[in-house]
Amino acid sequence: MTIQLDTGTPARMGFFTDTSVCIGCKACEVACKEWNHVPEDGLHLSGMSYDNTQGLGADTWRHVAFIEQNKPLAGQEPGQRDQLRWLMASDVCKHCTHAACLDVCPTGSLFRTEFDTVVVQEDICNGCGYCISACPFGVIDQRKDDGRAWKCTLCYDRLTVGMEPACAKACPTESIQFGPLDELRERAGRRVQQLQSAGVMDARLYGEDPDDGVGGSGAFFLLLDEPEVYGLPPDPVVTTRDLPQMWRAVGMAALSLAGAAALAFVGRRP
Repeated sequence: MTIQLDTGTPARMGFFTDTSVCIGCKACEVACKEWNHVPEDGLHLSGMSYDNTQGLGADTWRHVAFIEQNKPLAGQEPGQRDQLRWLMASDVCKHCTHAACLDVCPTGSLFRTEFDTVVVQEDICNGCGYCISACPFGVIDQRKDDGRAWKCTLCYDRLTVGMEPACAKACPTESIQFGPLDELRERAGRRVQQLQSAGVMDARLYGEDPDDGVGGSGAFFLLLDEPEVYGLPPDPVVTTRDLPQMWRAVGMAALSLAGAAALAFVGRRP
């Protein structure tokens, strides 16, 4: 897939990850590492099925989860043998509409691109770590050897020349779909209806709602179970949501203290 660039403002671009067709091949992880020169992040098995990294991090910008459940597949009769299903999902930075990491970055290392994605400029990052504690999804992480923050860039360098991100390009089942966010949301809604009509009643979308706690995600998912099963927060909220109110409260408290001090000073004069 190529992006048609023009002189106007580009459409907001994003990911729709349909976990119902993920086969756990990890082609996305490999493609991400190869294109972005992301270091190796552990070649030993963790004991959590075939998951060797267990989550996103500075050296894991795409993470494929393997979830084994003693639960029948859609269409299986209760009591049937081999009632086991294997959920697989490729997680990534959500590129939030209201991104707390942007709010707290003191150097401008984090910025929002013309595609409405969120990118870290590693040459400006000072390693303060504020963005790490601010992210409601626990996506951003510091690399141990240099202390700077790293995460998915949605292959910003590829987008600027009309190419799709490496992970989406490599996905053999089109579980990872890339394109204008509005189009992806419409496509995802149709996919949920298709699955539910086929008996997969647990199919649901996660992160697509512009009215959620982060204003909707630039990378959203079709899940086959509760978000917690996939290690995702059920109701994420931008962690800087209350900062304006907090600063107003601090300002009012400071004014009150100053006023009280002035009154006390005036009251002591003869």
